[in-house]
Amino acid sequence: MMQEKIGKITLDYSRYSGQDFYSDGAIEDELLETVQNHSEEEFMRIIREKNSWPFLYHLSYLRENIVDWVPMDKGAKVLEVGSGCGAITGALSRKAGEVTCVELSKKRSLINAYRHRDCDNVTIHVGNFKDIEQDLDTDYDYICLIGVFEYAKSYIGGNTPFEDFLQILKAHLAAGGRILIAIENKLGLKYFAGCREDHVGTFFDGIENYKADEGVRTFSGTGLQRIMKNCGVDEYHFYYPYPDYKFMTAVYSDEYLPKKGELALNYRNFDKDRMLLFDETLAFNGLIEDELFPVFSNSYMVVLGDGFDVKFTKYSNDRAEKYQIKTEIQKHVTRDGACEMQVSKYPMKDEAKKHILALGDAYGKLRDRYEGSGLEMNGCTIEEHCDSVCARLEYVEGIPLSDLMNQCLQRDDMEGFYALFGEYVAKSSYGESVPVADYDMIFANIYVSGDKWTVLDYEWTFDRQVSAKLLAYRALCYFAKESEYGQKIDWNRILRELKLSKEEADAYPEEEQEFQNLVADNHCSLEQMRVALGNQMWEPQKSLESYPDATNVHRVQIYEDYGEGYSEEHSYFVREAYQSEKDIVFDIKVDSSVTMLRIDPSMCSCMVKIRSLTFNGEDIPCNKRKQFIINGTILKPAKGETSLCLVFSTDDPNINISLEKLKKQEENVLHAELEMIRVPDYIARDMENGAARYIRQ
Repeated sequence: MMQEKIGKITLDYSRYSGQDFYSDGAIEDELLETVQNHSEEEFMRIIREKNSWPFLYHLSYLRENIVDWVPMDKGAKVLEVGSGCGAITGALSRKAGEVTCVELSKKRSLINAYRHRDCDNVTIHVGNFKDIEQDLDTDYDYICLIGVFEYAKSYIGGNTPFEDFLQILKAHLAAGGRILIAIENKLGLKYFAGCREDHVGTFFDGIENYKADEGVRTFSGTGLQRIMKNCGVDEYHFYYPYPDYKFMTAVYSDEYLPKKGELALNYRNFDKDRMLLFDETLAFNGLIEDELFPVFSNSYMVVLGDGFDVKFTKYSNDRAEKYQIKTEIQKHVTRDGACEMQVSKYPMKDEAKKHILALGDAYGKLRDRYEGSGLEMNGCTIEEHCDSVCARLEYVEGIPLSDLMNQCLQRDDMEGFYALFGEYVAKSSYGESVPVADYDMIFANIYVSGDKWTVLDYEWTFDRQVSAKLLAYRALCYFAKESEYGQKIDWNRILRELKLSKEEADAYPEEEQEFQNLVADNHCSLEQMRVALGNQMWEPQKSLESYPDATNVHRVQIYEDYGEGYSEEHSYFVREAYQSEKDIVFDIKVDSSVTMLRIDPSMCSCMVKIRSLTFNGEDIPCNKRKQFIINGTILKPAKGETSLCLVFSTDDPNINISLEKLKKQEENVLHAELEMIRVPDYIARDMENGAARYIRQ
């Protein structure tokens, strides 16, 4: 059988060898059964039920984002090499006029065909690309290599497989055609931070330039440029999918790079356990500041040929269907011939059209509410054509308010920070009695240019009165979570300035969860899927801090009792607690559910003088037996001496503090200033036994 018809799709087996040379095994049989018997509308439910990485990877519609943003003409002719189970074939079918797929595996081709059986513009050629290539046309407008180019050695062979692959593909392009390559960056930040190399599954393999002779290889940006230069490709453009090309939520370009604070979705270990060596969000902020983001972007989309007017696209389709939209920034030529940037928002699903239409209504109501406040709304017009709808917004220049506030914190200009926050409160609370509110008026959504403050986005506007002080508190909570300097904020001062009670502040998490539930509407997000898949994030630093080093006595170990006693699992070492050979100073955060806290000031017999021991700024009552318990002796202080002196004749000295009767807050801090002097255990025993006056605990 040379051809097979499944629905409207044609499978061509004329170059098929009769054997699949790679397979994921039985899971592919499950995938085939699923697409044969279920519609795409059921896939998300099935993905949740299966709780399986292959099901998520092959069937999630979020995979389509990597090509959805590409502005193809409806009549475009597309070649998709390595189409697999059809993760992006459906998107190409909707965007283009004709799609030709090439796939080595018959099983995967069948999955693709059954999944897209209603597409009448797709043909799938099954077999090795080298065998099929001679049958392919030479006038494709787009040739797509999505997660394929790195396998060129397997496809092509030879000493220069990557260059040869591109040269072969170039011969199949129409005049003005483009080749699209989506590929991991071997120097992607996630690999430095502890993610395994995607293809071989080992740590740092790409960073170490692939020590073994694997059949797969990814490249840095410079490496890709070198290949294109060797192929005589002069016109090419780099785009930057984030977090990577597999489940892309945004794509940037050299003309629109990310801003500090935007890259916060970095935990993407769906298929393997990973290490967590550092905070990738903070690292990205530094790279952005030093203009190095393109070097360390986790993935690339390289366009060989002309670039696109679209300079940035953000996807918000990992939420309930009625709220799934995408936002684009593209170059736009005005009627007088001027070139300017324009922001457009589109529904990703028919159910989301109402959400887009609501933006126009929200703009009018918010503009009226804030007239005279000094806070402007980004202009919005709604365009409707037949079945399509789009919201056009102005492209606003300026500095995000979040950046200005962060700069104040960075240089310890606390009064400047509180002044900006106060100005935000004054502007955002204007017209508070009007029954309309932008719930998501966070600092990053406000651009400042001189005296002009403009709200960029008001997607979550509700026709009801909402407490301005609670919205301000929410905005600050978001800011503090993303800022590397958020710990400098005095929350007691914030509560006073907002006239917000502790009870109102404590209610915020529940209210925020209600909002997130509204957005999700029972939809399972990618982050929820990551957690459900059960792959772990291992933090080596914490493991090192909790590893007892018997040769180093100058270490402070903390044990936390959550009502079930102490355990090594709930213990850690305080880094740099020793300021000198004998001086110990540290602050530790204490969870409100901890009932007892144990401080081991050293790993040897010693004398310890307590110079300060406070909980949330209040002295801990060391004279109360049930609240302060040690496995040593309290010595009577000398006349005029207020510090408490302890002696321990054990190499495991510990100070136990009951937290039951201490005043707890949402965030608790224990502060300690101790002096430790090492004493031989026999002298320590003599001191305990021979002390004339002491209180043994």
